Amino acid sequence: MLEAKFVRNNSEVVRNDLEKRKDGEKLKLLEEFLADDKQRRETLGELEKARAERNVITRQVNEAIKGGKPQAEIESLKKKAGELPAKIKQLEQAEKELGERIQFACMRLPNVLHESVPFGEGSEDNLEVRKWGAPGKYGFELKVHGELAQENGWADFERSAKISGSGFAFTLNDLALLELALINFAVEKLAAKGFTIALPPLLMDKKPYEGVTDLKDFETMMYKIEGEEKYLIATSEHPMVAMHQHEIFQPEELPVKYCGVSPCFRKEIGSHGVDTRGYFRMHQFNKIEQVVLCKPEDSWKLQEELLANAEEIWRELEIPFRVVNICTGDIGIVAAKKYDIEAWFPREQAYKEVVSCSNCTAYQATRLNIKYRLKKGGDEKEYCHTLNSTAIATSRAVRAILENYQQPDGSVLIPKALQKYMHGKTQLEPSKRPNH
Repeated sequence: MLEAKFVRNNSEVVRNDLEKRKDGEKLKLLEEFLADDKQRRETLGELEKARAERNVITRQVNEAIKGGKPQAEIESLKKKAGELPAKIKQLEQAEKELGERIQFACMRLPNVLHESVPFGEGSEDNLEVRKWGAPGKYGFELKVHGELAQENGWADFERSAKISGSGFAFTLNDLALLELALINFAVEKLAAKGFTIALPPLLMDKKPYEGVTDLKDFETMMYKIEGEEKYLIATSEHPMVAMHQHEIFQPEELPVKYCGVSPCFRKEIGSHGVDTRGYFRMHQFNKIEQVVLCKPEDSWKLQEELLANAEEIWRELEIPFRVVNICTGDIGIVAAKKYDIEAWFPREQAYKEVVSCSNCTAYQATRLNIKYRLKKGGDEKEYCHTLNSTAIATSRAVRAILENYQQPDGSVLIPKALQKYMHGKTQLEPSKRPNH
């Protein structure tokens, strides 16, 4: 979230940022914040004055009694003193309510965008940064990846739908090995770059979850445990960042780099045929996530590093892709700048997102109270910056491979980078499924 002090002292910066986003609702929220913040500071002044007055009158009453002042004078002071507790209580309640409204606004005002974020209204306005690889030319009609997987005994969508509904799959045989190969490939690469490998909890309590994202906006895609204030994680970024809530790092401990490995759970999936019976958008999928906590002066360099790691992975898979800088109308509230890597999907003749790489600056750390000392052992502290980037979301990578490596006879070659994790196999071998 944005600190109240920052919003108060930089209201024009925040206002201009919201105008770039064309977010009228949040502009209204900003004006409400500024009015409440002003009123709260005035109320605090009145409260401080009333408390000081109470102290003075209490002393005057005691002095009047000790000094033998007339009873009428003493009773007048007592009456005045008796009126103050109700006034103080009223002011305290007003200050509390204003503080809660201010906190609500700070939690929901979006992060301030980096100056390099392009202006735009939607995904069509995202700015292409670069491309890698040339899309392949196919002299045959590509099969739908989900149908191809089912025909070859690599997946069973019908039986998964029978027990779980749409958006799930039994991944079988060589395709299951391919998914494990993708995980091992990404983990090995990030471990070699100094990332700590972590398997996070798959459930999070509501309070820390509110530290990493605005549940009001994100809750529609999350699975909540009935009767409990717990949620299945939508990405390992969330528990990996939240694990350090209310902690203070020494300067030499930063940056902290994690490779989170986990299943992810999301309600939201695509509505058209390619997505509902296949591997692009699913309710459950595996993802390898890069997560970093660092000093503010290092975060922009580290965002480029995380993006380079993800690009390296997709280059070694030899799947064409492009990098786009996400525009003001498509970026969401947490990131100050976000890149996407979009892989080439030849059946649709389109680039589609496979990696998201975000610098969240101090937005999450402020919500979670994660700080570092400016000097070792010193008292002065600042909020850390947090970053996250997909390395591989295996379901999307599986679909990209099933399309880009598909052969005229319906067989699928295995990317060279993955063959050592698949016992040297060079292509996926068909397997029989049990009859229905």
